Amino acid sequence: MRFLYILLFCILCLTSCKDKKSDELISTKPSDSVYQNIKYAKGFSILNYENYKEITVTSAWPNSKETYRYLLVKKGSNIPKHNERDIIIEVPIERLVVMSTTNIPALEYLNVDDKLVGFPNTNFISSEKTRNRINNGEIKDLNNDLNLNMERLIELQPELVIGFSVNGTNKTLNKIEKFDIPVVLDGAWTEQHPLGRAEWIKFIAAFFDKNDEANTIFNTVENNYLNAKNSALQVKQVPTVFSGSLFKDVWNVPGGKSFVAKYLEDANTNYLWKNNDTNGSLQLNFENVLENAQNAELWIGAGSFTNKTQMTETHKGYGYFDAFKNNTIYTYTKQIGPKGGLLYYELGPLRPDIILKDIIKIAHPELLKDYVPFFFQKLK
Repeated sequence: MRFLYILLFCILCLTSCKDKKSDELISTKPSDSVYQNIKYAKGFSILNYENYKEITVTSAWPNSKETYRYLLVKKGSNIPKHNERDIIIEVPIERLVVMSTTNIPALEYLNVDDKLVGFPNTNFISSEKTRNRINNGEIKDLNNDLNLNMERLIELQPELVIGFSVNGTNKTLNKIEKFDIPVVLDGAWTEQHPLGRAEWIKFIAAFFDKNDEANTIFNTVENNYLNAKNSALQVKQVPTVFSGSLFKDVWNVPGGKSFVAKYLEDANTNYLWKNNDTNGSLQLNFENVLENAQNAELWIGAGSFTNKTQMTETHKGYGYFDAFKNNTIYTYTKQIGPKGGLLYYELGPLRPDIILKDIIKIAHPELLKDYVPFFFQKLK
């Protein structure tokens, strides 16, 4: 009997020690945590503790019901208590792979672009600075995101892969995770406010301990955007605008709650589909669009065409619109990378202030007198 008591006592001691050790893994108490200021983005949050950060992504793709939690732990620090689904990432990151060109400008602005070691199909990258690193062999081509060169990826030994998901299914990212390479999902593209998309630079910055730099960059972009918006609101004459183009007999029109519609609203234009409640695109036929937009004054965002001849060669019906006849068609094809990529898609999400200024200059040429559009050009 005495032996039984001694045995129970030892078990209790061992359990107590184990619990104590487990408790030591928690850097701070929840009450010591502070949320980082996120003003426009709806899809992620950052909770700062003393020795680690907790990033929660709630909008990795449109209408996602999944929540992803990433714990960013300083290298050499104890790992906090966590759930099995939580992803532990040691920071700051020194070797990185990203899957989208939209991440390239954020890395450059934060001065951590030298951490990028691989990218799927580097031809898509337009930035001159990053292209120089590609040409120098510092960034390896990983084929493409649907058929990633896994052998080369493993050789690169990235500490993190920043990816994205269209619908929650991504076989490539699942394969990467099987090699114990941390993968995080960037959902910036799901944001409906242009500044919300730009604010995801704070998400990228967290993996490099560059939070102060990200705040400074974003605040500058925000101030530029709001100042441009306020100047446009002073104008009384508001032009009628439509957008989009045909793709396989379907005209993708930005919904009234989309980020494109938000640009057109903040530029003080009368967007013809502004009262629609869709936050994505509307799939309409040619007749629908012609009926509503034939007499519109401006056509802003007419696909990736570079001239009017290309348009009518694709579909002669484009010539029926007044904007075509009056030479008031504008596309975001002014800046084309050396491999044919559009800088609008790469840099635009981080610099909505530039996009807004471009549109304001088109819609209200009397404003921003010395400003020259960067992304947009008039088709001839």
